[in-house]
Amino acid sequence: MKAPTLVEKLAAARLYGIVDLGYLAEEDLERATRALLAGGVDLLQLRAKNYDESSSCALATRLLPLCRDAGVPLIVNDFVGAARDSGVDGVHLGQDDGALSEARGRLDPGVLVGRSTHSPEQARAALAEGADYIGFGPLFPTPTKLGRPGIGLEDLATVQGTVGLRLPVFCIGGIKPSNLAEVLAAGARRVVIVSGLLQADDIASRTREVRELLADSG
Repeated sequence: MKAPTLVEKLAAARLYGIVDLGYLAEEDLERATRALLAGGVDLLQLRAKNYDESSSCALATRLLPLCRDAGVPLIVNDFVGAARDSGVDGVHLGQDDGALSEARGRLDPGVLVGRSTHSPEQARAALAEGADYIGFGPLFPTPTKLGRPGIGLEDLATVQGTVGLRLPVFCIGGIKPSNLAEVLAAGARRVVIVSGLLQADDIASRTREVRELLADSG
C-alpha cells in the first residue's frame, strides 16, 4: 500500500500536538515527543519561544528521526530558516511573522506553511494568502498566550463552515479533555492541545484518551 502523502496526512489530521519548551525542560524533549507519538498525535510542532533560530534548528534535527519513524509530520514554530535547514515538514507562523509568500519562497516545494489566526477575518485572510492550515484561537485563556483573552466559541462554527471547507482548521487555546466535548459541540473538527497533554502524568495515555474522544465525535 502506498504511504500517504504529506497533504493527505494533513487532511486526515485531527490531533495536533506541540512539544513546548515553555512546559518542558530541554532534556525531556525526546521523552515527551516519543510519548505524544505513541499516543497518536497526527502532527507535531516544536515550539521553542526563548530559543534563537539556530538552536531551534538543532532541536528540530534531534526530533525529526523520531517523527519520521512514526510517520508524523514535524513542524517548526516561527523560524522559516530553521524549518528549511532542518528538513522538517512545515513551519507555523503567527500574525506578525511575515507574509506566507515570503516564507514559501525560502522553503522547498511542498513544505507546509500554517498561520495562527484569532478572528474570522484573520482566518479568511490566511485562506486568501494560501495557508495550508490555520490555528484558530485561543478559544480559552491559556498560560501559553499570557495576556491574550480567549476568543470564545461563538465564531467557531462559522469559521469551520467557511474556511474549514477549504483547509484544515485546528482549534487551539486552553483545550483539555475536560472541555473537549464542548469545543467539538461548538463545531470544531480538529484541535491542538498543549498543556493538557504535556502536564499529564502519562502523556501517551492522555493522548490516547483524547484520540478516543475525537474518534467518538465522528
